This record gives sequence, structure tokens and C-alpha cells, in this order.
Amino acid sequence: MAANASVVDGLPFTDDKKKYILEQLDPILEEMVSDVLTEVPAQPLEFMVSWLRKRSGLSAVGEQMSLSAKNKALKQELKQIKHSIEEAGQAMGAHQDEEEEEEDDDDECDEIPESFKKPEGQMNRARQSVSAEAYGQWNQKKAFTPPSYAKTDDQKDRLTKTLLKSFMFSSLEKKDMETILMAMEEVKIKAGEKVITEGDDGDFLFVIETGSLECIKVIDGSPKVVKTCEVGDVFGELALLYNCPRAASVVAKGECVCWKLDRESFNHIVKESAAKKRNQYENFLKSVSLISSIDAYERSQIADALIPETFKKGDVIVRQDEAGDKFYIVEEGQLYAKKGEDRVMDYKSGDYFGELALLKNQPRAASVVVESAEAKVLSMSRLSFSKMLGPLTSLLSRQATTYK
Repeated sequence: MAANASVVDGLPFTDDKKKYILEQLDPILEEMVSDVLTEVPAQPLEFMVSWLRKRSGLSAVGEQMSLSAKNKALKQELKQIKHSIEEAGQAMGAHQDEEEEEEDDDDECDEIPESFKKPEGQMNRARQSVSAEAYGQWNQKKAFTPPSYAKTDDQKDRLTKTLLKSFMFSSLEKKDMETILMAMEEVKIKAGEKVITEGDDGDFLFVIETGSLECIKVIDGSPKVVKTCEVGDVFGELALLYNCPRAASVVAKGECVCWKLDRESFNHIVKESAAKKRNQYENFLKSVSLISSIDAYERSQIADALIPETFKKGDVIVRQDEAGDKFYIVEEGQLYAKKGEDRVMDYKSGDYFGELALLKNQPRAASVVVESAEAKVLSMSRLSFSKMLGPLTSLLSRQATTYK
């Protein structure tokens, strides 16, 4: 006892607490420390907790029973919560049905005050604007039959070439392009004639086949020419895209031939086609390893910049030693790359090629040939490649070192 008393000498405790340490705590601590030093566990704290549980007589089975009981109680609580949510949902649905019935009754008996009514001439136009933004049953798509204006083969050929110069129409599918081709109406404009007036509502866009027109905007009280539209340019599209008044007046510099397209055809075909193309390509780009890591906004920008191209078996998409100005992603089909007569790489859906010539500004390092009966690729111009994939340049460069 005297030897052990030295352990508590100098501690600021009363004699009875020092006796408790020597007779009760010290034997337990000595035994535990001895076992810790014998086992030398990687997690000493967990070992000591477990040791104390065993020393106190708490069995592992008892602990498991406790956890099992807790899990059972939690499951029961979750079940009750789920039942409560379902009951609340049913109650809300019934309440909503009652409100809808009341609203229907209100619609039948309420009249719009005269002060809130618009002039008769504005009613149809305003209704169209609102319906474009509505949801639910009010936003159901109506059956649409585009207009069709007779054209000679020469007119069709001229208009097709003109439309292909515009980014807005160049990516249309063949069927949609033919529909738009027939829906456009030829307009001959005299020199000095005003085609669009700033501030007016717009129901048409125009594509220029011949001639040039000036866009004039009133700035600081004076009309100023802000842009000149040439052959192949589109003007008047902003009012259709954003449902806003004309941003500027457009006046012919000389005699012009234009093709005009109405708002409804534009919304149903061009606008829809662009949205459909974006969704299709965005989903596809998620499977492209290079692009899947970027955020949704950047991916949508890349989708807008892609141009679909179709090739047949044996077609050479890029040729070795020629200058390169496009980057390609394989959408469908099988292709292979060859240097001379040696086959060096295979490509499938989701793979990409053509980046070396753009990254290093050098001729194509290999030829790429279509192996399947048909192949669809998505191409991107040098300018779009530099702009859209700039942040991925280092990744592309590292990947390039793995090529043969």
C-alpha cells in the first residue's frame, strides 16, 4: 500500500478519493494498459472501449439486440411518416379539385371590367404572345400545316443555295429544309423601300438572295446605319425569336430579292428543329468521354456548334498530309485511321478525331476512312473548336501523345 501510495502523492484530492484511486481505478487501469501493450492495436481507443465493455460484462449480443431494436423502431417511424404523407397528398388533391371547380364557376360568372380590356385589334396578337409562354393544357401543340408557294426548279435551286449560307438553316434536316423551302415567299424590293420599321411588331423574317439592305436605328434622336445585310444574311429574326418589337428599321440600298418566312412556320420548324437538335446532341455528348466532364451549359454550346455530316463506306473523311480545318465526333458507324497503308486506329460511336491538325496547326497526321456501310459524324469548325474546347486543350494534348 505504501509503495502504491506514491502514485497519488501530490494529487489535489482528499484522502478518501486517493484511496478510491488506489483500490478501485488503479487495478483496472493497470490491467487494461497491460492488455493494450500486449496487443498493440492500430486503433487503441476503440480497443479500450471494447475492453471496458467486456470487463463490465456488456456482451456483443446485447449490443446487437439494442441496434436491432433501434432499427425496428426507425422502420416503424418511417412507415408512419410515409402513411402521413400519402394522406396529406390525397387531401391536397381533393382540395385542389374543389378549388378548380370554384375557379370554373368564377370563370362562368365573372366579367372582365371594361378598363382591363384591350382594343379589338390587339386581342388576337396579344393572345398569341401569351399562349407561347403558357403551361399545361393551354400549351398543347396545335396541328400545323405550313404554307406552300409554287416555285420553279431554278428558284428552288437559288433559294437552297442561299439558305445554306445561313447558320440558322444550314443544320436543318433534309425534310425540314424542303418544308421551309416551300413555305418561303419571294419578295422583290425596290431601292429605298423600307421593309421593316423600328418598334413595329414582327411577323416575318427575311433571307437575302440578291442585293443589300441597311439596318437603321434611331440613336440620340438621329437615324444611324448600324449594319449592312448582304446576300445570304437573315434579318428580322430577333422579333420572332424573342417575341419583341423590331429592333431597327431595314431599308433597301438598291433593288433586292428576298425570301420571307412567317412566324408560325419559323416556330414550328426552324425553332423546334434547333431545340430538337440541341437535346439530341446534348444527350449524345454525355457519352463522349472528352466532353462528358464539362458542365451542362458548355455542353449545350458545343451541341449548337456541331454540324451533322453523313458518309458512305470507303469515303475518306480526312486525308493524310492535307490541311485540316475541322474536328469530328463519331455519332454512328465504324471508321479507321491509316498512315500510308498501315491501319493505326479504329473509331466507333463517341470517339473523336481531327484534333491534332487544329491543336498543332499542322497537316493531317493520318487518313480516316469509313468502314461501315454508312457513318454519321458531327463536325466542328476550327473557330468553334478553339472557342468551345479551349479549356480542354491540355487534356487533348495529353491524349494525343498516346497515338501511334
